[in-house]
Amino acid sequence: MSDLGTRSASQVLRTFLPQQTADLRGGIYRVIDWSGAAALSIDDASVRRRLLREIHPWEQNNNDNGFAADLRRQQRLEVVELDPSRGVAVERYPRVWLCPRCKRVGKDATRACVCGNSRWGQLHFLGFHECGAVGEPRIPRCPTHDEVELVGTTSTRTSDLRFVCPRCHLQLQKGLGFQQCQGCRQGGLHWNVHKARTAYTPRGMVMVNPARPERMQALAGAGGAAKALDWVLGGMEAHSPTTVTGLPSAAELRAQLLGNRMDPAMVDLLVEQAAGLGQLAQASSPTALDTAPADRREAVEQEAVDIALALGEARVSISGLMAPPGSVLADRFANDYPAAVRRAGLAGVDLVESFPVLNVMYGYTRGESDPKLCRLVPFRHPKREGYRLLGDLAETEALLVRLDPLRVAGWLLARGHQLPGWSPEQDARQARAAITAASDIPGPGDTPATPTVGSEVLTLVHSYAHRMIRQTAVFAGIDRDALNEYLVPSHLGFFLYAAPRGDFVLGGLQSVFETSLDQLLNTVSTAETRCPLDPGCARGAGACSACLHLGETSCRAYNTFLDRRGLFASGGFMR
Repeated sequence: MSDLGTRSASQVLRTFLPQQTADLRGGIYRVIDWSGAAALSIDDASVRRRLLREIHPWEQNNNDNGFAADLRRQQRLEVVELDPSRGVAVERYPRVWLCPRCKRVGKDATRACVCGNSRWGQLHFLGFHECGAVGEPRIPRCPTHDEVELVGTTSTRTSDLRFVCPRCHLQLQKGLGFQQCQGCRQGGLHWNVHKARTAYTPRGMVMVNPARPERMQALAGAGGAAKALDWVLGGMEAHSPTTVTGLPSAAELRAQLLGNRMDPAMVDLLVEQAAGLGQLAQASSPTALDTAPADRREAVEQEAVDIALALGEARVSISGLMAPPGSVLADRFANDYPAAVRRAGLAGVDLVESFPVLNVMYGYTRGESDPKLCRLVPFRHPKREGYRLLGDLAETEALLVRLDPLRVAGWLLARGHQLPGWSPEQDARQARAAITAASDIPGPGDTPATPTVGSEVLTLVHSYAHRMIRQTAVFAGIDRDALNEYLVPSHLGFFLYAAPRGDFVLGGLQSVFETSLDQLLNTVSTAETRCPLDPGCARGAGACSACLHLGETSCRAYNTFLDRRGLFASGGFMR
């Protein structure tokens, strides 16, 4: 059992996962299991849906170990969180004992070395294969003296390692040699230091999951996903979908009744009767989304549900900010804030005081990171059938940033894309619907050969999010790597949230929102747009570590779909 000391849940979630090696108490240990982990309250359908999207690259290459098929078969699935009082169960690994004094390789860690030292270290190299298997180095011993010594311990290159007899100086082995993979028996193990990314790459996802199930129940009672989508398309004028007043539409009533597990035939009858009695709201004007493929409509509905659940009762809009009449702050709220929002090409910015974010690790890979070349190893339950994923559920502060749909539509048209069913004379609702209907947002691992509406929208939203994170870190006094993104590209928005730190919320984002949001947005719009590495960066991808890239903890998309030229080049979104 390992005491994790002062490590936070988010640190443990990335560095102490099953089958992962870690440095502890001067040794190298492998995590066996999370002891006494407690189950989290999650929405099972939402987690399965998101997992299927995340693991799609491995599924389409037949490298998911049957995970996707099991999810569709409703195989048991649970998400657990760490019990800090019990820590994690670990074992010493690799079991190749190395004397730190004389560099001899020992046979038994319970017996002292020939030199008299009784405290053994370990060889910090590990063998691994793309199938997920792992192995320990096999070090030959001198046939005459039954001893072996390591020479060249300062190098991380296995080819520089030499194993010799400390008595007769016979060279026994150079490097770590060939060792067949015992998992798939197809090829040999690769050798690297045990903490190398190729030795173990955690695979995870982030999603909105309210800590209180009643939020989901309230949304379902108000009309479910259809109601959430209608609310988002309408510009989110009401505080939340559950506070929208008036009669329900036919789609909302149908979703509400089906959510209560009523028979579909009875639902159709009740909806027809409600329409005959005039108890349904008049249908909104037709939009391009009405004829969109069912899978695309489902995707945009789920993003709308994410937005609705994230905001909950904790939404603060600019119009809700209060200050003494006649004060400087009141003037900023009434005039400077709206002007800055328009100048930045936004439809709105909202503060979310308790953003419910769920970090989930669902497995790992070894070797190459390309899903075509490595196998996903999902976390299975240690004692029964099914899967046990490891998570951390927390609430933190966030900003919801929404781009102006009319401006985005004009930008897309200027770049040569078509938005069927929309014309510049139509309102923002029609623009939102047309963009969502035309946007097939690329999933993880997808790289369209030619730009599409979906890839362009994703790149625009993602690039804007990265630029805003880099500027917000300065205004909020928060380290850049402590700010994360959660994209809702189908609805032209993103959440910018502070990484949870236990039960404490710093309040940096709230302070910026309430005192200097206009300055932040003006800086995002007008600050230096060139990259220190131009013209190389501008001629290449249009994004690099000097201008848009963020750390891995902040960007789950691994800095893909980024291009500042779409923001600031001639004809750019912010020009």
